[in-house]
Amino acid sequence: MAKLGEKYEAVVVLSLKNGEEAVKELVAKFSDLIKENAENVEVDEWGKRKLAYDINYESEGYYVVYKFDSKPDFPAEFERIINITDGVLRSLVTVRK
Repeated sequence: MAKLGEKYEAVVVLSLKNGEEAVKELVAKFSDLIKENAENVEVDEWGKRKLAYDINYESEGYYVVYKFDSKPDFPAEFERIINITDGVLRSLVTVRK
C-alpha cells in the first residue's frame, strides 16, 4: 500500500428494523471494505442506543465506530457506499488527530 494520508473515523448508525442478523452483516461488510483499503483498522461497536430524534420512524439505532488510516481518496468512496446501502440511518466520516 502506498503512503497513507490521514487518520479517519467513521460513525455509522444502522437500522434495527431488519433484525440483528442484518446489522451484523452490515458491520462485517463495512469492516471488510475498510480492511481492504486501509490500515490500522479498529472497530468499536457501541451497540443499540436511543436516538435523539426519530429517523424513518425508528427511535433506536445500532452505533458502530470505525477508526482507520488510509489515502485521502478512500473516505469519499466509503461514504458513497454507506449512503447507497439500505439499513444505514446516519453516518459521519471525519479526520481524527
